[in-house]
Parts: sequence; structure tokens; C-alpha cells
Amino acid sequence: MDFGAVLQANPPASRTVQLAKLAENHGFTHVWTFDSHLLWQEPYVIHSAILAETRKVTVGPFVTNPATRDWTVTASVFATLNEMYGNRTICGIGRGDSAVRVTNGKPTTLAELRESIHVIRELANSRAVEYNGAQLQFPWSRGSELEVWVAAYGPLALKLAGEVGDGFILQLADLDIAEWMISTVRNAAEAAGRDPMSVKICVAAPMYIGDDWEHMREQSRWFGGMVGNHVADIVAKYGTASSGSGGAVPDALTDYIRSREGYDYNEHGRAGNTHTSFVPDEIVDRFCVLGTARQHIEKLEALKALGVDQFAGYLQHDNKEETLRVYGETVIPALSDHIAAKA
Repeated sequence: MDFGAVLQANPPASRTVQLAKLAENHGFTHVWTFDSHLLWQEPYVIHSAILAETRKVTVGPFVTNPATRDWTVTASVFATLNEMYGNRTICGIGRGDSAVRVTNGKPTTLAELRESIHVIRELANSRAVEYNGAQLQFPWSRGSELEVWVAAYGPLALKLAGEVGDGFILQLADLDIAEWMISTVRNAAEAAGRDPMSVKICVAAPMYIGDDWEHMREQSRWFGGMVGNHVADIVAKYGTASSGSGGAVPDALTDYIRSREGYDYNEHGRAGNTHTSFVPDEIVDRFCVLGTARQHIEKLEALKALGVDQFAGYLQHDNKEETLRVYGETVIPALSDHIAAKA
């Protein structure tokens, strides 16, 4: 299993770069950053600095969207970073949440998401693509390589991830929901004629090493609120499995949002925010990875058994360095393949 660290691009940018370097030193293979240009600093500028000051980690947005940037510009950013730093980028993408909602916009359609994935991936892999009635290609790009991983929750978005994604990003670590979503993505891949195991699976959630459960929960409760934005959209469109509407979304994912009254994007993704009291402790425990190193290892082993290729841990809390240290010294080695020096 690979490990990623998910960072907010809060000022100063040097702090984000410092945490990325620390993550690499502790054995993390990926560094991801939020992409919401009003709430946080511009991620791609910071990505360039991270890549310049690290040696091996792969860096990308978690996640970008097709609405706030021209797709050819996005592709150009990745192709340029790959030329500069040797194909160490990755693109996480979804329909759009905070980046579009803060400007009173709406998430893109799945058709737009599908098309954007194709355009970004072809151009950023140094290939030609049809776009707006013209064939386009970067004349300066040679040998660029970019995977595009799709963030999804609802049935049709999961289907799209299986059909066209190089990877699937699930932003919660509940075992039952993960099992349902992973199988949905891989079934869609197989139905589309793809090798279902070729779609890489990334589960993302807050990771907090500690033993004070009340404090860890309060530091991580924001995550249930963030996930609730997507769940509310899904319930509005599909209903729930027990609502009698034929909804395909498990009740385990939808029940907790019944008490949701609103959401303040000014506090999006921030520990200790004031509008997520509706998220119960049970959801925090199920959606996040909290506790001692042994408790992290047990949950991650269960996720690995479901087919998860990468765990990406959010570090939006007050225990960043210690969590990275314990992961590097204990958790990551426990989930790594062991090779004997002498057989």
C-alpha cells in the first residue's frame, strides 16, 4: 500500500512545502493539496516548490475540477511540471465542490467531467486531442506522463470513474461504504472492457495518531461535514436505499445528514469549525482513521484487503508532525511488503 499526505495550501506556502518534505522523509509516496483558489493559495505554484525541494514524491491536486480552469491550461501545468521534475505529477479531479460553490457556481456535469479527463490526460501525456473543433498538441512536450484519478460518490460518478479513471478517489474510510464503492467502480471498469484491477483505489480520510478520543474527534469532525456536501447532492438525486425511491446509496452513507442544516465554506476543511455539530461521533470514527498506531494499522489492513492501493491522510489538525513521524516509523512499515536479505 502507498501512502499520501493531503495538505491545505494555507499561508505561509513554505509551511506546506515543509510538511511535504517531512512526509517524503517519513516514507510517503504522494503529496496532495486542496485546489480551491479563493479559500487557499494557488496549489500549482506550491507544487512546483514541493517538487523542487523533494526527490521522489508524486504531487497533485486533491482535487481539481473542470470548471475553474481551462482544461488545456490544466494539462499544460502538468506537462510543464513533468518536464521540469521528471514525471512526478498526478491529477485528482472531480465535478467541483468548494472551488465552484464559493463563487456561486455549480459542479460540472458528468459529461463535462468525462470530456475534461480525456482532454487533460491526452495533452499531458504528450498526445494530440480534439478540443473545440480543433486538433491540439503541445509542440514542446515529449514523454510527459500523467494519471488522472477520479473523485466520486454517487452511482453514476462511480461508473464514470471505473470507465475512464486511472484511479478512483474515495474521500472516507468507512469499510462498508468502501467495499460497496470499490466493487461499483471495478464492475463498471469490467463492463467497459477494462481490466478492473487496473483502476487504482485511493481512500482518503483524516489520520490522527493519539489516544484522546474526544480531542481527536473534535479535530476531525469537519470531515463529516465536508463529505456531507456530496452526500446531500447524492440523496437529492438518488434517494436512499431505504427510502422506497429505489435509491442505490447505502443508508450508512446517508443517515447522518438528516440533521444537516447548512454549511459555511469559509470554514471548509478546517478543524474545530462551528457548523458540523450534526456529525455524530460514530460517523467520525467510521469515516476517519484515528487512535493508536495499532488501531491505524488494523483499519488500514482491512482497507488493503478490500483492494485499496493508497491511503491518503488529511493533516488538517493540530498533530501533524507527530502523526507523520509515527506513520513513518510504525504504520507504513507494517503495511509494506517485507523482503528478506537472505532467503
